[in-house]
Amino acid sequence: MDIQELIRSLVNQAGAKVVYGEPISAEGNTIVPVAKVRYGFGGGSGRKGSEHVNEGGGGGGGMVAYPIGYIELSSAGTRYVPVVEFPSVSLAVGVGLCLGLLVGNLLRR
Repeated sequence: MDIQELIRSLVNQAGAKVVYGEPISAEGNTIVPVAKVRYGFGGGSGRKGSEHVNEGGGGGGGMVAYPIGYIELSSAGTRYVPVVEFPSVSLAVGVGLCLGLLVGNLLRR
């Protein structure tokens, strides 16, 4: 298998279905998980040195996946339901509050 085939195989496998499983069906409703998937790869090279010394380097890769929501399919229709992460929301509220207090203090001067 050459490098292009390997990368194509990994890209095809990196999805919500692989990370979170098959869609779930019950009582006429189907839930399809939706994920954000990121992946990256690195390469390496080498060169032949003197008779007893060769130099070279390797590479690697990684993948990160996390849920962003789900799609609900029912007889009433289809809807996307986002997953809200509490730490992200609380961080945004905290930063907004701090900026508001800072701007308020600057305007009072």
